[in-house]
Amino acid sequence: MSRSFDDYTDQIIDLVARYRDRVDFLAIRLEESEGTDILLRGGKVETLSEGIDLGGQVRACHRGGWGFASFNHLAGLVEHIEGAILAARLVGDDETLLAHLNPIQTQYRFAMTGSSPREISLTRKKALCAHYDDILQSVDDRIATTSVRYNDATQHILLVTSEGTQIEQSWSDMEIRLAATARNGETVQTGRETNGSRQAFEDLENLDGQVQSAAERAIAALDLPPVKGNTYEVVIDPILTGLFVHEAFGHLSEADMAYENPDLLEVMTLGRRFGPQNLQIYDGAALAGHRGSYQYDDEGCPATTTQLIEDGVLVGRLHSRETAGKLDETPTGNARCLSYHYPPLVRMTNTWIGRGETPAADLLTDIQEGVYAKNWLGGMTNGEMFTFTAGEAWMIRGGELAEPVRDVTLSGNVFRTLADIEGIGDDFYWDESGGCGKGGQSGLPVGCGGPSLRIRNVVVGGEA
Repeated sequence: MSRSFDDYTDQIIDLVARYRDRVDFLAIRLEESEGTDILLRGGKVETLSEGIDLGGQVRACHRGGWGFASFNHLAGLVEHIEGAILAARLVGDDETLLAHLNPIQTQYRFAMTGSSPREISLTRKKALCAHYDDILQSVDDRIATTSVRYNDATQHILLVTSEGTQIEQSWSDMEIRLAATARNGETVQTGRETNGSRQAFEDLENLDGQVQSAAERAIAALDLPPVKGNTYEVVIDPILTGLFVHEAFGHLSEADMAYENPDLLEVMTLGRRFGPQNLQIYDGAALAGHRGSYQYDDEGCPATTTQLIEDGVLVGRLHSRETAGKLDETPTGNARCLSYHYPPLVRMTNTWIGRGETPAADLLTDIQEGVYAKNWLGGMTNGEMFTFTAGEAWMIRGGELAEPVRDVTLSGNVFRTLADIEGIGDDFYWDESGGCGKGGQSGLPVGCGGPSLRIRNVVVGGEA
């Protein structure tokens, strides 16, 4: 990174020391980032850019009220600090409750196993996207549209707080999203693939088989019958499990959601049973090597692994220092922000369901009529309700896979669905394709994982 970042370090430390007695808590985060954004549609380049950004944020808390300012002109840093402090003092009328955190002074760089995106030329990145787009278009004449989007970001961050914390850390994140849409008359079907990594640019190369499979799935689905809408026993693959645990359950485990909603807080009472005895759910950035992994969150709290459900019982939730302080619980290191433009929120990191003991193939046993669903096309959640669309699906008949079907959506209430889990496979897969959205901060890197699951009473939408 450039020297401009280092040139401001001493100034920020001095300013925090000068202003720390004006409020209960003061933090300045300085961030330098470099990134690439490429978008191809139908082989044509719509976006091709590289950028460098230097900016920061000020957070001040006084009597429970927060002031926030973001900036990219560091010459006016004093004015931004005073503005954030003034805002905090204007709105603060209660008590500042932040869970205790020992001051930390350290430097940390996320270790990569291969090439950083900063070592790869824009020409090579564009060529990779064009290569994948060629594969998508070459599968069949019925491929109507294709899209390939690549982006990467390398962030170098300094966090200084009034409590004595001073942390420097840096990492790189990469993601590529591909889609092929096939059309036959009025029938339209889409196949998608997404891959991401914080480990190596090489992880996004040599994906020809997956890319071709996305287009082939779109073509094959044109001739498949729609599933008959009904309530079925369903078996989902590990990718759908990861999506389910993140979207349907993980967000409800974020303590700011519960703290701000007394009804949800009552539902999410620690000690309450939500699933079978063998159900284990976790979240944690301390798990090395994944897209949601880091050493310290954006408040300087060390990363942890938090068990959310143990033996089917709710035992934990995800915290910032404020939510932990207000609920008198332990901070978990889950305060994250997408960039200096936004304040940290309680966010998931790597979220997963623990591996079970049932051989995955045996999950289909004795299902007379059901659905096997794998991969995903999309989904949405609204509180405790969810709807996901499977990327591929087959009917299950007599305990075996039968004919493939399309237009499979899985819907339900997350709490009833957890209770209806009747089989947890012994397989497991990490999906590194996640980009999480919350509070206007979309695309935050996360990891999701889990085994195959067998669930009863799932509403499957399709043809009436």
